[in-house]
Amino acid sequence: MTKLVPPEFRLALDPSVRVVDDGRALVGGSPTRVLRLTEAGAHLVTRLRGGQPVGKRASAQRLARRLLDAGMAHPRPVTSHYGPSDVTAVVPCYGDPDGLATTLRALARSELAGVVVVDDATPAPAGEAVEATAHAFGARYLRLPVNRGPAAARNLGLTAVGTPIVAFVDRDVEPEPRWLDRLLDHFADPAVVAVAPRIRPVGERGRAVARYERTRSPLDLGPHEARVHPRTRVGYVPSTVLVARTDAVAGTHRYDEALRFGEDVDLVWRLAEDGGTVRYEPASHAHHPVRSGLGALLRQRFDYGSAAAPLARRHPGAVPPVAVSPWSMATWLLTAVGHPASGLAVAAIATAQLPPKLHQLEHPWPEAARLAGLGTWHAWRPLADAVVRPWWPIAAAAAVVSKRARRAVAAAALATSVADWVAGDRSLDLPRFVALHVADDLAYGAGVWAGCLRERTVAPLVPDFGPWPPRSAPGDAQRLPSGNPSEHPAAP
Repeated sequence: MTKLVPPEFRLALDPSVRVVDDGRALVGGSPTRVLRLTEAGAHLVTRLRGGQPVGKRASAQRLARRLLDAGMAHPRPVTSHYGPSDVTAVVPCYGDPDGLATTLRALARSELAGVVVVDDATPAPAGEAVEATAHAFGARYLRLPVNRGPAAARNLGLTAVGTPIVAFVDRDVEPEPRWLDRLLDHFADPAVVAVAPRIRPVGERGRAVARYERTRSPLDLGPHEARVHPRTRVGYVPSTVLVARTDAVAGTHRYDEALRFGEDVDLVWRLAEDGGTVRYEPASHAHHPVRSGLGALLRQRFDYGSAAAPLARRHPGAVPPVAVSPWSMATWLLTAVGHPASGLAVAAIATAQLPPKLHQLEHPWPEAARLAGLGTWHAWRPLADAVVRPWWPIAAAAAVVSKRARRAVAAAALATSVADWVAGDRSLDLPRFVALHVADDLAYGAGVWAGCLRERTVAPLVPDFGPWPPRSAPGDAQRLPSGNPSEHPAAP
């Protein structure tokens, strides 16, 4: 049964959403779709845009839920009745007593109900230091007899939680003061089962790898709030910091202890698949130290890539290397091999097929041109990422025998690197940034292939081109080619 949005909630439309046909239709969200509104629905959207609450009408609360679930709007909840005294933090730990102390010191400022430190069998003498650090900050200390990974450590910590809310916080993470305020507010919505803050990387400014990772950290999901769901703009959140309803992550929804990596992505996806809402709230921040050494960086990226195959087995269709329309794929492939005119012709044919799917709009052709154009343009990034990340062994083989393939692969690697450098803080010079970016991509791609071999599956290597024009699900708003394609999950 759909849980209605509380009447006192206010909503803000996502920046991607356009109000068309004099307010009678919305276009946008993640993935992009068209939602035709009744007169009452159009009136509600007008009120919401003016900052008014949802109100007590059940029809208005259902439409508000639909907007939230489509990524077309984001909540502005009233203050939740939960406070820090309703939260217990679980901190999994393996070694690094200094990092643990940093985290416990930050948590002590939050006045939580309690903190549980779970030692994942740290060997002596560091194990004794971890236990002493936990006791020094008044935390409850639990220890696994053998090293079993972060999933098992968090699950053990869950058994000691007696509060309605649990906060999983990795050791060496430092939440900012009042970090819980915005996160707990989301639990005023009965559909919300988990919320994650933005993870901001911090590190030594003088080291090239540290400066690179401040721009390219897979833990930092950016400044834009979102509903978290596979194959949307924010497809996952890490458990670096994750605040959840205790009853939602206990029992069958515990972390999968068979996963050494990607266990947090798996948990979030299972919560979403079972109808729960997971939110990403970048107004709340926590800081995480970057890796300052190249070997540590590449090892992390390899490990993250290796999680793609087990995640694909557990969540079929959720981990394609790229998900774009076949027309966008053809347009960019023709352009990459030196036939841009043919690519434009393909794009024009794709645009001509879209207006019949927009028959509910008064002027479908201009919207079709806009959506098809944006969808094709934005497809370059996921396609280029696929070439230089999971597909790089295939791309490298093609480059050996084909001059055009060499140019296309080089262009993909350079374009993604330069785009990320321009979007970042540019504290690292471009040549070194490009070199580290390429090494990052190669390590991740190697991890994907290693995981595929271990799991005996090619699912993370198989693209999803889908139908064109795209079909909508029964009873759903019309889904369209997205101008905000989701990135391949890094599976931290």
